[in-house]
Amino acid sequence: MSGMTDRTETNGSEANVLCKACGLCCTGHLFLWTKLRSAELDSIASLGVKVVRSMPNQRGFNQPCPLWQGQCTIYTSPDYPRFCRTFKCKLLNELLEENTSLPHALSVIERTKAQIKTVETLLPTSQHPGFRERLVTHLESSDQTDLEFRQQAEVLLRMYEQVFGVKDVID
Repeated sequence: MSGMTDRTETNGSEANVLCKACGLCCTGHLFLWTKLRSAELDSIASLGVKVVRSMPNQRGFNQPCPLWQGQCTIYTSPDYPRFCRTFKCKLLNELLEENTSLPHALSVIERTKAQIKTVETLLPTSQHPGFRERLVTHLESSDQTDLEFRQQAEVLLRMYEQVFGVKDVID
């Protein structure tokens, strides 16, 4: 049994490395919104985050997270939201289940970030600050002649689904 504990601790450490290197769920690339529990609203707001409190099922804050500074600034803090702490993308689960190695997972993250940059260069300027919102808006408004953008966006959307398990980028 002690071997299992050691492996879990190693995987936990590797999971932290992967999450801190990735950050795509903090930057607004994978999600538009982070849900908060009622007990978290005041502590997150005290950190300078604009918290929405309108209805019980719509409490949280918009992405990108203002606490992301190239890395989560509250990752080890007691204020770290439950949603952030418990979310496990498909790639993280594969690492935890030892179905992939940390070096491979990190290379997947780098390829995903490179694809995001490629798509970002093809997006027109927009009033929307978040990448995901700009991506969806342009996909919905562009015509079929913007072939390069559509091809690159499709590659990225497949990565989101296959690598991270995020399927609902476009509702």
